[in-house]
Amino acid sequence: MATPMRAIALRPRSTAALVLVSVAGLLAFLWPLFATAGSRLGQHADAPLVFALLLPLLMAVVLFEISEGGLDVKAVAMLGVLSAVGAALRPLGAGTAGLETVFFLLVLGGRVFGPAFGFVLGSTTLFASALVTGGVGPWLPYQMLGAAWVGLGAGLLPRVPGRWELLLLAGYGAVAGLLYGVALNFSFWPFASGLASDLSFVAGAAPWENLRRFGLFSLATSVWWDVGRAVTNVVLIAVTGRAVLGTLRRASRRAAFDADVEFADVELADADEPATRHTLHG
Repeated sequence: MATPMRAIALRPRSTAALVLVSVAGLLAFLWPLFATAGSRLGQHADAPLVFALLLPLLMAVVLFEISEGGLDVKAVAMLGVLSAVGAALRPLGAGTAGLETVFFLLVLGGRVFGPAFGFVLGSTTLFASALVTGGVGPWLPYQMLGAAWVGLGAGLLPRVPGRWELLLLAGYGAVAGLLYGVALNFSFWPFASGLASDLSFVAGAAPWENLRRFGLFSLATSVWWDVGRAVTNVVLIAVTGRAVLGTLRRASRRAAFDADVEFADVELADADEPATRHTLHG
């Protein structure tokens, strides 16, 4: 089993900030299930845009807390390289029929460099690709947070024997691709016009009723795109996963992201053992 490497350390404050923005993000996505008929969210179509303004501010707080003492020059360089590669890959699929060519990189990057790096990589990659493709709009913060969760989840996956790792990552890529589509559907479903009455959002309806309507809406409008994204993730991880994981892990060793882990292992060993000291300095 490969030793996990952490390009960005998660400290208590940064962990708390990450949890805070994730909870706020869930509220930003799931508010249609809880909006009452008399609330501003239920009456005004532009009110949820407040979430689109709030999410970038919260994510900025998280990025600041993560970078405070936990993001060095080497991690910034690796983050820049992978974000640029992801921004270049995304237009190749452009979401056509669900062919999203960027998420596999978020999964593999989060797996190698850890959950904090995966979270930052997801948000910066989607932001960079939006600048490249001209896709900046009120939907972008939702896309950034959804992609950040994909990278975060990949970094939190358990360690498994090497022969099972690609299977684990491919399965996670499939599930993450489906859930990303569901989350993004929630962000615009209440404002979709021209829907059949059984598919539209009804402010004040019971959560289970709106959830049923949302399920029908997703099946009628986007299920094949979400399945296409999941299949694309599985195929790209299966085909490129071993090579990309090997390349990223070699880069991590050269950058000594895992130096603290190795040092801790050495401290537990016999301090007088020459071979151990040779391994540390070699």
